[in-house]
Amino acid sequence: MAWLAAVTAALALAFVGPSETVVMGQVPVITTKRLDQQHIVVPQGLTAERTLALVAYTRLQRPEIDSWIEGLRLNTDPTIPWVRMPVINDPGDDDKRLAIETSLLERHKTQPERARLVPVFTNREAFIRAAGISGSEHASVLVLNREGKVLARAEGHFDEDKAQALRETLLARGD
Repeated sequence: MAWLAAVTAALALAFVGPSETVVMGQVPVITTKRLDQQHIVVPQGLTAERTLALVAYTRLQRPEIDSWIEGLRLNTDPTIPWVRMPVINDPGDDDKRLAIETSLLERHKTQPERARLVPVFTNREAFIRAAGISGSEHASVLVLNREGKVLARAEGHFDEDKAQALRETLLARGD
């Protein structure tokens, strides 16, 4: 009888327990456009099966994002598919969105920069919760698959150990 109770409890926990998606997080499906005006659906529209997403929540996090670009040599390493993804609280107004987009265009003038910049207008806190991120105090670096699953993540400034773990996840085959 005790054995049967233990098996039943184990099965119940297996069905109720969190899946990997819940533990690591999943970015919501969002239709947006890159700064080069190409419409995409995130995450399905990302260019690779696994993509490094450099996610910022404020302009003040630009040095953190830049540290990852420099540390991983993203501007010179064609083997790493990556995007900048500022997550912006949706102002709910097309004119305000356009003003934000214009400001981004002024800062990112080259075509390669604009093609990698994917501004996401959404509820920032909901995005953070869904992606399993601890908060918006620091920029996030996420490895995403095309289903939006967060396969690996880091926060804050570049760190070589974290970068190595991200590289390994990016290069791994299959989900």
